[in-house]
Amino acid sequence: MKIFTFFLMGFFLLTTNAINLENDKNALLDFMHNLPHSRSLNWDMNSSLSSVCTQWTGVTCNEDMTRVIGLRLPGVGFHGHIPKDTISRLSSLQILSLRSNGISGQFPVDFFNLKNLSLLYLQFNQFEGELPKDFTVWKNLTVVNFSNNKFNGSISESICNLTHLTVLNLANNSLVGQIPDMGRYGLQVLDLANNNLSGVVPKSLHKFPKSVFVGNNVSIVYGNGEVPIVMPPKANLKTGRKMSEKVILGIVLGVSVFGIVAFGVFWIMCCMKRDNGDGIGISSKIEKGGMSPEKAISRTQDANNRLVFFEGCNYAFDLEDLLRASAEVLGKGTFGMSYKAILEDGTSVVVKRLKELSSGKKEFEAQMGVVGSIKHENVVELRAYYYSKDEKLTVCEYYSQGSVAAMLHGKRGEERVPLDWETRLRIAIGAARGIARVHTETGCKLVHGNIKSSNIFLNSQNYGCVSDIGLSSIMSQIATPIARAAGYRAPELTDTRKVTQPSDVYSFGVLLLELLTGKSPVHTTSGDEVIHLVRWVHSVVREEWTGEVFDVELLQYPNIEEEMVEMLQIAMSCVARVPDQRPKMTEVVKMVEDVRRSTGSESRLRESSTSPRPEVFETEASGL
Repeated sequence: MKIFTFFLMGFFLLTTNAINLENDKNALLDFMHNLPHSRSLNWDMNSSLSSVCTQWTGVTCNEDMTRVIGLRLPGVGFHGHIPKDTISRLSSLQILSLRSNGISGQFPVDFFNLKNLSLLYLQFNQFEGELPKDFTVWKNLTVVNFSNNKFNGSISESICNLTHLTVLNLANNSLVGQIPDMGRYGLQVLDLANNNLSGVVPKSLHKFPKSVFVGNNVSIVYGNGEVPIVMPPKANLKTGRKMSEKVILGIVLGVSVFGIVAFGVFWIMCCMKRDNGDGIGISSKIEKGGMSPEKAISRTQDANNRLVFFEGCNYAFDLEDLLRASAEVLGKGTFGMSYKAILEDGTSVVVKRLKELSSGKKEFEAQMGVVGSIKHENVVELRAYYYSKDEKLTVCEYYSQGSVAAMLHGKRGEERVPLDWETRLRIAIGAARGIARVHTETGCKLVHGNIKSSNIFLNSQNYGCVSDIGLSSIMSQIATPIARAAGYRAPELTDTRKVTQPSDVYSFGVLLLELLTGKSPVHTTSGDEVIHLVRWVHSVVREEWTGEVFDVELLQYPNIEEEMVEMLQIAMSCVARVPDQRPKMTEVVKMVEDVRRSTGSESRLRESSTSPRPEVFETEASGL
């Protein structure tokens, strides 16, 4: 009887959990279907319940995946009023972020049903009307950001009773009345700037800088009297009055003190940079590039909505998230600097900061639209882009294994894991397929323009995946800063903007040679002699020393001589000096795929990857 009761209780619990998640799913679908938005979401009514928690954009569930506890949808392009009885049905919701959209109307009254809310982000929208009258229904609130809306009315005294509140931002609204005494508990961050508040700032809020109160008609009472908080007046350059000696002395002392403080801050920042260089945000990285974050990205509704996502992208972040993300420099490439950005939800993306664009906004957006529409397993998908007068950014998926360049040319030694032949063959097949797919876009007119091993990554099946597509045509003519990159350039190219599909084929041929030899396209010998890979391979082949071409790391694997020689023949046809003599990428794909078909089965390739042998082979160079 006890066993039956236990089983019955377990079944009841599972059924209840499924019903709860089903209700949450329906609430989300009702919200999506009844609020217009410009960016598509991957919420499908036919999705399984588990996919709601694991795949739906912006949705987070609890550990046992029975309830939705987080909804983050910044910058999705919502506009209009939040439909009633939708989000409010997510009774377990703890985190709600709808910032940087175009949502209008009054604060939803039914949000009072979300009694578990802890983090509430509604900034950069078009909300109007009064703030909530009773904040105490959300006893767990720790962060509230309603800034940059059109809220009016007063701030309710009930906000003073939120014992867990640490962040409150109500800046840039039209709030009136006095400031409540809300600093009695653990409030750490406050911003009330640019409203119509009046009266005296409560003593509990004196710990905050005056800047959080500017733009209001408020004052602070000190022991010696009441001091208004106003913006510093602009100097009147038209008056001819001379300044008194006291004023001049005050200015000199002020500048001196400011200089000392600025030097101290600069010194501290330098120390922090040395101690924690990888924790710096993207905005700080941009600033290091010669531009302050404030100039690069203005904190306006328009600026926040210019991060453009492509259809099918399931990322849930906006420009503000991107700029605040912890950033790590990945490297400097032909077209700009790349960073790894780790977002608040743990997602990692690659942000490329483009430089030297020759195109205008329309041409840039048109090219990004073409590149972003390419969906192929061997093409790194462009997820989003940003364009402003001062900054142009692209956002792509991050590949944790690193680039093929890093795999091939990383530090070699006893601890190094060699890149085996099967993986190199898969890299070649995948990259060829990806480039061929690019070449079929827009009536077979699109060109990759920057094929090199640092732009090739491995997908989940360890096949090559090409990135950095189509940027050459919209960039200014650049003298390639990295010698290695110059080694991929076809001999007929003098202007990096004049790339063609045959020049892509040449670059791919260099990539094949790189995979076969393990050498960089341009490298130096121990005697500092500069070696160009294509010329070196030609000279070795002419002398019929083909065996010396191949990477010594490959010589330990048996039964791959024929495959490597056949791949070498394909590479040599791709790097033909005359463009018309090079095969098309669709032909190259077939030739590379036939290397596997003509020389052995999948099992044979697996054997070659796992059965090393010590002896070095020699192969005839016939046919090369």
